[in-house]
This record gives sequence, C-alpha cells and structure tokens, in this order.
Amino acid sequence: MTARLLLARHGETVWHAENRYAGTSEVPLTEQGTAQARELGRWAAGHGVQALACSPQTRARETAAPAARALDLEPIVRDGLREADFGWAEGRTAEELTAEDPDAMRAFRADAEAGAFPGAERPSAVAARTTAVLHELAEAYPDKRVLVVAHNTALRVALCALLGIPLGRYRLVFPRLENAAVTEIELSRGHAALRSLNVPTRTAA
Repeated sequence: MTARLLLARHGETVWHAENRYAGTSEVPLTEQGTAQARELGRWAAGHGVQALACSPQTRARETAAPAARALDLEPIVRDGLREADFGWAEGRTAEELTAEDPDAMRAFRADAEAGAFPGAERPSAVAARTTAVLHELAEAYPDKRVLVVAHNTALRVALCALLGIPLGRYRLVFPRLENAAVTEIELSRGHAALRSLNVPTRTAA
C-alpha cells in the first residue's frame, strides 16, 4: 500500500523576503505569501487531495487554510512538521552571520550536520521527527493523496532521510523548495520514491 505525499512549503514570509533564517520564530506571511496560499488551495482542489496535514506554526497553518476550505477537510496538525530551530542563526541573514563568524558559516555550508549552527537543532533530529510524521500519514492513508504543508529545511532534510542522501548535504542536493510549490513522493513501509520536485501551483495568467 503506497501513499502519495504532496509536500508543500508554506507561502513567503517577511523574513524569507529578507532572506533571514526563520525557524522557531512566528513570522507572518507577506501579501505574496497569502496569494501563494490561495493558489495552493486552488491547486489542491483540482488534484485529488484526500487528506491534509500541516505544521503547527502560523505560517504553515495560514498556507494550509485555503486548501482546507476548498477540500472541506480539517488539517491534521503535527508538531513533528515544525521548522528546524536555527539557534545562533535565527532571524539573521547569511551576510550577518558570515561577518560575525566566517568559520562557522563555512562549516555549516560544507556539512550542515557536522557543522550545525551553535544552539541549533541538528538535521538528524529534524529528520527523525519529520519522517516519523510522514510515515504515520502514509500508514493512515494508504493509496491516498495527502497534502503536507510544512517548511523549507524540515522538508529538505526529510527528503534526504527518505531517499538515502547524507543529511549534511541537504542544502547542496535540494538548494530550495519554492514557496507553495509541490514536491511529490511515494511512501510505503521501507520504500520511498521521488515523483516530482518543486511543481508550481500558480495558475497561468
């Protein structure tokens, strides 16, 4: 029994527009992020989504809300889908971090697991909790299509864990998940397959 999980990053936030690390902080969606959430909702209504799950963080809940209304579904909220805690880097830009400690930034860019930011949650910990939720959803909805609204780093790390890619390389293998785009995986017990990556949900003008 194989589930299709449709992984979507939340809409753009104020900090992401400024290229700041946004992990545990509650940061509101921008006007563009709200529009992206509406587009994701329209997309979900036309793509056979049968269940909806999201992170408890506000930006993920707000992004999932239009899909919940369109599908008449109550989102399944799971704490394991929350974004990584970036510790020292939280709320700051890469340029600010590099100016303060260039060695720490070099270590992080080379291997995000071994060179995790001071005080940050390691990718291995993020992967453990995020993949646990994805496996839970796959078992609960076999042969179904489940939309999962979460976060850029949490989802990239989970993809690496499921596909057998070293976790410290998540930034190199998956440079970015676009806001409100959909990445599809097939997931069953002991097997994961990547079906598509960063599929836009925006309707052509």
